[in-house]
Amino acid sequence: MTWKLSALAALTLSCPPTAAMAEEILPETAPIALNSNDPAMETVGDLVFMGGVELEPGEAEIGGISSLDWDEGAFYAVIDDGRWIRLTPDEIDGKLVDVIALETGTLRDLDGKKLRKKREADAEALTRSADGAWLVAFEHDHRIWRYESLDQPPTSTQLPIADLAFGAEANAGLEALALSSDGLIACGEWTGTDIPNCMRERGGGLVSFEIDPPGPLKERGGVPTDADCASDGTCYILFRSYSRELGNASAIVAIDADNTTKTLATMLPPMTLDNFEGLAVREEAGRTYLYIASDDNFSDNQRTLLMKFEVASARKDMPLDTPPTTTGTEPQYDTVSVVIETQMGDITVALETERAPITAANFLRYVDEDRFDGTVFYRAMSLDREPRPNGLLQGGTQFDPARILDGIQHEPTNVTGLSHTSGALSMAMGEPGTANGDFSIMLQDQTGLDAQPGSDDPVWKNGYAVFGYVTDGMDVVAAIHARPTDPDAGEGWMKGQMLADPVTIIDVRRVASTAE
Repeated sequence: MTWKLSALAALTLSCPPTAAMAEEILPETAPIALNSNDPAMETVGDLVFMGGVELEPGEAEIGGISSLDWDEGAFYAVIDDGRWIRLTPDEIDGKLVDVIALETGTLRDLDGKKLRKKREADAEALTRSADGAWLVAFEHDHRIWRYESLDQPPTSTQLPIADLAFGAEANAGLEALALSSDGLIACGEWTGTDIPNCMRERGGGLVSFEIDPPGPLKERGGVPTDADCASDGTCYILFRSYSRELGNASAIVAIDADNTTKTLATMLPPMTLDNFEGLAVREEAGRTYLYIASDDNFSDNQRTLLMKFEVASARKDMPLDTPPTTTGTEPQYDTVSVVIETQMGDITVALETERAPITAANFLRYVDEDRFDGTVFYRAMSLDREPRPNGLLQGGTQFDPARILDGIQHEPTNVTGLSHTSGALSMAMGEPGTANGDFSIMLQDQTGLDAQPGSDDPVWKNGYAVFGYVTDGMDVVAAIHARPTDPDAGEGWMKGQMLADPVTIIDVRRVASTAE
């Protein structure tokens, strides 16, 4: 495979490079599994695998990634030949599936000149400082430089934490540098010596301490290679080891503010492994994700891998608010309340019998004739965007001939005045007039599903029919939506969205009026 240079990059090749120039690349990638011998493997220790890719080195010779950091929608990394790179990932339903853009440039010295020799250019660690500048640690000539921007000349620093590498071997200096809630934390590329391998800022001073690799890596001579910290003060340390006889191995250890450690995962053959040297933390809506990247050492025998994991024990589920009800100053419309009783709890909905009379009446007929009883919620479509959780939950009769009725006339949202906002119930259908006994519930606003009369596409021109809203039980909707899906179930664009264990709809019934 080859890499393609963008038009901008192609033009810059004919000019001498300047500090502001960067090369833009369209990367070639290939998907990877957590374990090619067991494609169904999705967890290792406390980590849930969320996809991964292999990056081809290409004409730009991308490789040598020695540190990784997540910042404003992209990864930043330094390379041990004196370059920096910016990678933009592509994710579907939260799974890493591709790298869709890559930009690379040259790190400069204090005079603005390109770093050339190994002694000058061996960048090994990267983090954002508290003031937003980049801190880059180098080996051989052990130092930390401060870059306002990675494509501009740096300034030297006198950070006390750099003393960790004092007297270290040329190729065993600062490998990990991260910013925690207490200050900087750094680790060197050694273990089991008289000198602790890590140091952190605390209370205006420095604390030295040792972090041992997990047992299997300790036996293989494992050392720290990168670190990053979450907003709660937990830092994550990446270890790796390599021997000709045993191959590569990696591990991730969590450390809290008191330097108490916990091994999250140990990765050994036959899992997908290489020389992992980069780790980045990404936090979104109560989830903590760890990305690790490997250093191929510019060798044909190694690979550049990028893998994503979720820290299962760090998950903080964010409860969904019940959609707001109308106030006395807003128009009031007739509705009928219905309870959807599931094995995981009740969901109460208000059916819009006045504004969507045909669709609401159809749903009520299924209710009154017990056609929903014993069906399931079977599909959880997730959207990788804020706020989270996001997407929709689908359930119903699944075209069971013993349950379904004839399709009904379509009521588009531009006619009913309803919209696919959080908690909306919407009919599933192939085309207008085919909706029968399957419906979806929106976890967040999905107004793109509303009718778009100006569209040339008949699907979006008509949109989908909203006919009610959840008034209680959005926590149940979210809990069902969060259940595991089967990666092999479903067809077409719905593959991977089917619940591995569908949730039974026990009974759907009208809510008894208070007068009864």
